[in-house]
Amino acid sequence: DSEHVFCWIMQELSKSHAGMPSIDELTLTLRELAARIATHGTFNFLLSSGEALWAHASTHLWYIERRHPFAHASLADEDLSVDFAAHTTPTDRVAVVVTAPLTSNEVWTPFAPGELKVFVDGVAVG
Repeated sequence: DSEHVFCWIMQELSKSHAGMPSIDELTLTLRELAARIATHGTFNFLLSSGEALWAHASTHLWYIERRHPFAHASLADEDLSVDFAAHTTPTDRVAVVVTAPLTSNEVWTPFAPGELKVFVDGVAVG
């Protein structure tokens, strides 16, 4: 049950860190915890501190980073496109993490099984 696992993760994080750890410290801890979770089965997760987003793939996860210049994106399952340039500024950056690519005209990057990625300010940093 995912709720049980998230409670366990939060418990382990509080035992490992007295306060809010750095992004690098939290990444190391989450890598260790993800490896322990993997012995019990499939579990993809996203976790955010407000400063960073951690994404772990047991099975299928994909991501894309979008930044200026933004373009049109065509949805993969609908005859619809979105002009991101009309809804963003030149300084915007965003990372999107999904279980299957959402658009057909963009390059999505797959996670390797067991991979943990960290995103800060819309960019994969680890």
